[in-house]
Amino acid sequence: MVANEWMGKSDMKSQFLTAVAALALMACSPAADQAQTPAAPEAGASAAAALAASATPAPVPGDDAMRQSIVADYETNLQALYEHFHANPELSLMEIQTAARLASELRAIGFEVTEGVGGTGIVAVLTNGEGPTLMLRTDMDGLPVEENTGVTYASTVTGVDRRGLESPVMHACAHDTHMTAIVGTARQMMERRDQWSGTLVLIGQPAEEVGLGAGMMIEDGLFERFPQPDYNVAFHTFSGIPAGEITYVPGYAMANVDSVDIIVHGRGGHGAYPHATKDPVYLSAQIVIALQGLISRELSPLDPGVITVGAINAGTKHNIIGNEAHMQLTVRSYTDEVREHLLTGIERIAHAQAASYGLTPEEYPDVEVEDPYTPALYNDPALANRAVAAMRARFGDDAVIETTPVMGGEDFSQYERTDAHIPTFMFWVGGTTQARLDDYAARGVAAPSNHSPLFAPDDPEETITQAIEAMTAVSLDILAPTEG
Repeated sequence: MVANEWMGKSDMKSQFLTAVAALALMACSPAADQAQTPAAPEAGASAAAALAASATPAPVPGDDAMRQSIVADYETNLQALYEHFHANPELSLMEIQTAARLASELRAIGFEVTEGVGGTGIVAVLTNGEGPTLMLRTDMDGLPVEENTGVTYASTVTGVDRRGLESPVMHACAHDTHMTAIVGTARQMMERRDQWSGTLVLIGQPAEEVGLGAGMMIEDGLFERFPQPDYNVAFHTFSGIPAGEITYVPGYAMANVDSVDIIVHGRGGHGAYPHATKDPVYLSAQIVIALQGLISRELSPLDPGVITVGAINAGTKHNIIGNEAHMQLTVRSYTDEVREHLLTGIERIAHAQAASYGLTPEEYPDVEVEDPYTPALYNDPALANRAVAAMRARFGDDAVIETTPVMGGEDFSQYERTDAHIPTFMFWVGGTTQARLDDYAARGVAAPSNHSPLFAPDDPEETITQAIEAMTAVSLDILAPTEG
């Protein structure tokens, strides 16, 4: 995972920022890197040119008819499917039954479905004549969280993760809404084959919550074994956005996410005689302070960056100075240049602080950058503009709102970071009703964030049906037949 002040109403922004602060922690896990971040003018140049040439969305016949069809599908099929997914979550890389059910639903609609791509991932393809190829993605995994929402279909599931640890499992990040919406979108696109031409690829991705799934699917030949997309699109449900609203960010939307470990060496001894030791806790404190100079004095004020020391573990007893300390950092950035400066700077500062404390080079801290990592999510501006125009044509300008990027992470970014630099766009759909948000605000508390045991959409029908309508509108627009 996975957010920012994507609120449509200014009086709700402060509470949403609180929710975002919690949500930004979700993406501390790394994901595989595929290529360098593209400069905005060059990324997907040919596709962007095609989008720019047709900035006015193609008309979508039967506006009310589509909405009525989606609502009817929800009442007949999708509500039960959503409640099934919500009640039966599975942990990252363990999404066996989830993937099987999603594959079965898409196969029944008429898509050609391949299972077991990148672990438990699935790929569903529908070819409908000549034209571009569009990929829509849903993630599938739940979180090791014990649900406390009180809904009648709440999860009581426990699961064992890939490391053998057992825990309660919950769809606390709304991946159940994503899967339900992609099934609804698939059905709408199948029923409207006379309105589009091209190839639609739907993927069910595993392991988004640990930042591995996208890279695994790519490594397993996603873009070689199946039609390579011209465009990638996804959405995410977020708790702090009012239901009925959609938010988006053109350009950099979410950050590079790196996990860094520093092993700080010292010379242990008695706490009463610190002059006879080299205290690794003291040295760690000096490193923490010095690291902030990387942000405040080495980066341009216009280049965002974050270094947070999330943990320092050392020592065993009050009066013992230990031999080492273990520091754990999360490092956030947008561009590859800033990322590289921060990572090399962390090692430089750690070593310099050790030298100033009188340690020898052999005793300098060990700095380890976890690999793979989650790269920044870059929303192609031309694709974003085209998709936003299609959504505003259906929902109105006030319901589709541009907002600002955040330092959370999302491995959907991986699908753009290939040699092809496929134009990619992710948007956000509201998951909490305005009345509920107003109630939280009146009580002076923030709405439960994604990853909270208290979060599930309080009006899942509104959230899911709007997501289906948005994804269908964008898909019909991108795949609209060209004249001549």
